[in-house]
Amino acid sequence: MPKNTKLEKLYQIYEKPFYHIAFAVLHHPQQAEDAVSDAFYQVMTHLDKIGDPDSPATKSYMIKIIKSTAINQYRKNVRQNQYCTELDDSVTQIADSRNDLENRMKKSSLREILSELFSLISETDKQIVLLHCQENKPFKEIAVLLGMKETAVRKRFERARKRMTAHKEEDFYV
Repeated sequence: MPKNTKLEKLYQIYEKPFYHIAFAVLHHPQQAEDAVSDAFYQVMTHLDKIGDPDSPATKSYMIKIIKSTAINQYRKNVRQNQYCTELDDSVTQIADSRNDLENRMKKSSLREILSELFSLISETDKQIVLLHCQENKPFKEIAVLLGMKETAVRKRFERARKRMTAHKEEDFYV
């Protein structure tokens, strides 16, 4: 069977089950679609290892691919949310106040704290933190924007986060 025909047949058979499995793991329609796309890309690269599209062995192989792809996407989401949670929580938790003056003072104080935290890191690191936490850009996209390697962006983000978190904890003990 030609590769194109085999891939089309696999897509017809497994596209909907792939989506349902991915959605069950990710609980997000767009991410489930991305996982299906990534899974079919993996299938495409290993098409020579797949026999008859209707066979039980193929079905088992295909299910393993989508499960691992969706789980990897879920873990990636958890890692990215974990990086931003500490900074975002400390920034966004301002107690509601009926007194407008008190509310403005708290916002002013928050700006001062952020300014102090950002003074601890370089301008590039500040850009990385803001792009990732405020604009929710993935590290890969930030790397392209800044002309850096993705691993360097991840490491700089991690170091900046540690530097700011350590400084924040020192202030609480003083």
